[in-house]
Amino acid sequence: MTSYRWLQLSFINLLLVATLGILLRYKIAFSLPFIEQKHILHSHSHFAFTGWVTHTLLLLMVLYLQKKDQADAFKKYNPLLLLNLLSGYGMLVSFIIQGYAFFSISFSILSIFTSFIFAYFYWRDLNKIPNEGITHHWFKAALIFNIISSFGAFSLAAVMAFKLVNQTIYLSSVYYFLHFQYNGWFFFACMGLFFYISRLQVAKNSTLIFWLMAISCVPAYFLSVLWIAIHPLLYGMVVLASLIQTAGWILFIRLLYTNRTILQSNLSKNSKWLLALSVIACSIKLTLQQLSVIPFLSTLAFGFRPIIIGYLHLVLLGVITLFLLGFILAEQMIKADKNTLTGIAIFVAGIFINELLLMIQGVGAITSTLIPYINESLLVAACILFTGMLTINLSLKKGSYA
Repeated sequence: MTSYRWLQLSFINLLLVATLGILLRYKIAFSLPFIEQKHILHSHSHFAFTGWVTHTLLLLMVLYLQKKDQADAFKKYNPLLLLNLLSGYGMLVSFIIQGYAFFSISFSILSIFTSFIFAYFYWRDLNKIPNEGITHHWFKAALIFNIISSFGAFSLAAVMAFKLVNQTIYLSSVYYFLHFQYNGWFFFACMGLFFYISRLQVAKNSTLIFWLMAISCVPAYFLSVLWIAIHPLLYGMVVLASLIQTAGWILFIRLLYTNRTILQSNLSKNSKWLLALSVIACSIKLTLQQLSVIPFLSTLAFGFRPIIIGYLHLVLLGVITLFLLGFILAEQMIKADKNTLTGIAIFVAGIFINELLLMIQGVGAITSTLIPYINESLLVAACILFTGMLTINLSLKKGSYA
């Protein structure tokens, strides 16, 4: 299968994620008794990870190999892309039907082993490509963090399969998996792709930026579990990791500014604003992480579901999804025609409205203030996201390929 067909499946999968988002929001705002909320939630989140983000990252990373003179890259990796999608669709359906049970856990394990196999072969193929600067460091770190995240998934599967009633273990496993997916696999793969399209692989401080972000990634996990009583030395390490991570990001912003002329020439007009929004979202995300170092604020944040949901959507939609859309336009994998750009604009508006409403809902929860029609408003935001993605899919169906 060609890269364009795989990409079309990516957008179909994101449309399915948006559809599940509407169901979740409708279930909260109105009555939908024949649907189990938690089952839809698990299906939504797992398929967003596997069917949208991971599938698209695998696709773009294989495309990178192809553009580096490995002409048979897709022929070699097509079975793994297919296997990843099989596990994604399996989780999509099985979680809706049975929640955490035999089939959903089996498909989850299949996706993990698929990532292991991909990491093995991709690492070998990267080593065949010489002189690519820091790009390969980001890709290899992404593969490692993806494998590390699987320990959280295995722990979570064990907790759910054996119905272990331990909230601390359950939440620690969830946040472990999320951290090394969001801040490890997703982020590092995107950074590798960015340094490739920006042609900044050997720019000043590019290596230092990588090592600052890589070194801080593992201890930064404990930012997610500061609500657990941890040793003062460990807390000090978490604070240091947060500062190192922030320093790395500031250097990255400085690198973008210093090389703005190169970026202007290497990136298309339509891709630049999406990538800029992704950078802004990531800056907000890192600022929130810095604030979470304060124990009181960390306990407060993790005690209110709207704040957690808002943060997770900020990363998945604001940082990762906007970056992927920007990269796809920068590489001219689809035509930036009127219909496609309209769909993207609607989708971006949906992200902004969704985050704004979640922030309002979070502040309302903290202050014990009832926000009128907030659930109905969030349903409207979900519909806007769906409309944007449907518009993009329809434009691709009509042949909006570069």
